[in-house]
Amino acid sequence: MKKVLKTGKVVSTNISGKRGVRKLSVESIEIKVDHGIVEDAHAGFDDVRQISMLAIESIDKMRAKGLDVNPGDFAENITTEGIVLYELPVGTIMQAGDVELQVTQIGKECKDRCVIYYQAGDCVMPREGIFVRSLNPGVIRPEDEIKVYSEE
Repeated sequence: MKKVLKTGKVVSTNISGKRGVRKLSVESIEIKVDHGIVEDAHAGFDDVRQISMLAIESIDKMRAKGLDVNPGDFAENITTEGIVLYELPVGTIMQAGDVELQVTQIGKECKDRCVIYYQAGDCVMPREGIFVRSLNPGVIRPEDEIKVYSEE
């Protein structure tokens, strides 16, 4: 039996039809295994970085620097609350709604500086964003509980 280590919640679900732009908030996201999020520009391209996550607490750090930023502005697919995502080890299993997700990467190397970086001189996504892959198909919605499980 899996043991729940931490819980949090989904604040926002976000998609975009084009890479490299802010994502728009949507009522739900449909996840397909080995594909990612239906209708999102990153779906099907990279097994490691199909779904991105960033905590609202990380977005709040940028707000404290004077930026007017919101969920999706860092191109994250799922904005969370209550879990320090970047502290989760690669391989960690979590569940959001009815979808099991596995952490595949912590942070990322940006090829180009984004608009946020030029506005603030910093961006949290490369350090505090994470990437996951789905272990089963399903739907994730804002307000869904997130459970982080211990290793078995």
